[in-house]
Amino acid sequence: MRFILATPPALLSTLALLSTLALLASPALACGPDTDCAVPGDRTYRLYVPDTDGPVGAFFHAHGYRGSAGGAMGNQALRAMADRLGMAFIAMNADADDWNLAHRPQAPDQAEAAEYDYVTAVIEDVASRIDLDQTRMIATGFSAGGMMTWTLACAMGDRFAGFIPYSGTFWQSAPATCPTPAADLVHIHGELDTVVPMEGRAIAGTRQGNVYDVMSMYADFGQQGATVLQEMPEGLTCFTRENAAGTILDLCMFDGGHSFSAARVEWAIERILSRL
Repeated sequence: MRFILATPPALLSTLALLSTLALLASPALACGPDTDCAVPGDRTYRLYVPDTDGPVGAFFHAHGYRGSAGGAMGNQALRAMADRLGMAFIAMNADADDWNLAHRPQAPDQAEAAEYDYVTAVIEDVASRIDLDQTRMIATGFSAGGMMTWTLACAMGDRFAGFIPYSGTFWQSAPATCPTPAADLVHIHGELDTVVPMEGRAIAGTRQGNVYDVMSMYADFGQQGATVLQEMPEGLTCFTRENAAGTILDLCMFDGGHSFSAARVEWAIERILSRL
């Protein structure tokens, strides 16, 4: 004789709940410091949120050539900085080895539109996951990520409170002007950098931009005032400018080469946010 056991309604409800929870916890939907967050266009980023109440600002970090969001998120100094600042840390991920920037060696005819779409998608996705204060967003990046940061400063100056490019600028010559308003910007660079020299260098048929030329372009674009030399924390010597609207433009140099310091970035973030 065959017996057919009916599943009680309460058990069916429990099984349905467990199934839903398992789906929500699946790798495709998980998102955080150890798992990629997906955005349209088959791109990803990683997200770290400090233990704090209320809306949080955020810094969006662009890694260097052949880096990754996972590698950047593994930088404990950046994670600790996020905790101290009470800001979310968004580690952006390049498309393959490098950012899609104009005149880069791998694709000299590359247009940057894909990166603007990517960053916009990341901002929107982060805002859907956390209580993001979009008036306190900072873009920063090192080396090739610094080039990405300059590109965002020119094209998305109205989306971020400020920009901190570190040891990187545009490929080849600086653009003649920018389509969005000038924003607070602190450029950090080692005086002895030979990987990305201040004057730039030729690479595979293209050339790194000249930092001094880029700073001059952005100063003219933002109608900056006279340069003031100031000694700043973290071993930085800064040539600072400010325009009539209070927007700052700093060129901050240190005695060293192509090296990254989260402490210098933290100082620059605090400098920019203190002016809001």
